[in-house]
Amino acid sequence: MSQPIQIKNPSAIPIAPPPGFALWELGFRPFYLLASVFAALSIGLWALQFAGWLGQPYLAGPMWHAHEMLFGFTLAVVVGFLFTAGRNWSGRPTPTGAPLMALAALWVAGRVLVLTPFGWAAAIANVAFPLAAAVGLAIPFIAARNQRNYFFIGLLLLMAAAVLGVHLAQLGVTQLPGWIGIQVALDGVLFIMAVMGGRVIPMFTNSIPGAGAIKRGWLEKAALGSSLALLLADVLPLHGLPLALLAGFSAAAHLARWALWQPWKTRRTPLVWVLHVAYFWIPVHLALRGLAEMGWVAPSIAIHALTVGAIGGLIIGMMTRTALGHTGRPLKAGRTEVACYLLVLAAALIRVFVPLLAPAQLVNAVIGSAALWSGGFALYAVGYWPVLTRVRADGKPG
Repeated sequence: MSQPIQIKNPSAIPIAPPPGFALWELGFRPFYLLASVFAALSIGLWALQFAGWLGQPYLAGPMWHAHEMLFGFTLAVVVGFLFTAGRNWSGRPTPTGAPLMALAALWVAGRVLVLTPFGWAAAIANVAFPLAAAVGLAIPFIAARNQRNYFFIGLLLLMAAAVLGVHLAQLGVTQLPGWIGIQVALDGVLFIMAVMGGRVIPMFTNSIPGAGAIKRGWLEKAALGSSLALLLADVLPLHGLPLALLAGFSAAAHLARWALWQPWKTRRTPLVWVLHVAYFWIPVHLALRGLAEMGWVAPSIAIHALTVGAIGGLIIGMMTRTALGHTGRPLKAGRTEVACYLLVLAAALIRVFVPLLAPAQLVNAVIGSAALWSGGFALYAVGYWPVLTRVRADGKPG
């Protein structure tokens, strides 16, 4: 069975990497860098919108924020990761060089165009990016007959369909609300995290002496199946008590799954415990979503448990680990990595629990959470600039 991530033994790696520019050598390099810079700056862009300094953009306010969090920041990291891991899974090359530059340029165009009045151009760029990424992933997978991972192609196509739905609603082509596309995309990302979390978190945990993460087939099916059922329910869409019960069942399944991975045994290994803490936000999100369906908590609280806690936490954890592993550096978290983890996870705690426990402090919670989030990803962008732009420390290609 192919493993999602192949990380070589870092012994005898030189401390200083040799000179050389390598930003376009593998998918994770440009997209991790772009995503981290965008994550740090996007809150400021949102503030400029509210101040009226960006004129009349095509997307504004909460819709811009949700769109860019999913189809900008998150999708960039997903594509960068899949292009990198996909090369290992298939044994075939994924886009590098000029094709990778073109994809990165398309992503940048999507970020710029949504801040202009040119709605159709923004729609084309944002739909084209996941479609092009799906093609870039499909070519090596199909050539290698890597059927186990075909569904990642389907998930990229799902993201393309979701962002298309958002833009068609925004342009007035369809009467369906754009928020359906946002929710479907959230469900798709949750499913990606559930699948990849189930592959890599137990594997990384079991590399720690004394740890023994366990996987139960029936529980895997319950967690993944209920996540997929939620996606289908949102396509219908389904609301009220049936959806609340489904979300509650899924929360219990994911929580039990997570507990079997023995997260407490990773407390001395930051590169692993950050993934456990981030995954824990998935059952928190699902439980809060069930409560939100019953009208007992604000839906935005459940959404931010997923986006800031689970997505933000897993992304910062995987961006550090895979960047180190795929550039031939030791798999060890230093002060920079731990600071990034704590800043992003603290942002999640504040954004979710302060409004939940003290609703009157919502504005302060948003400001505080945004500052921590921006700080965490800015620190990553600065600290990992040489890691992402220089050739591998061991001199190997990639």
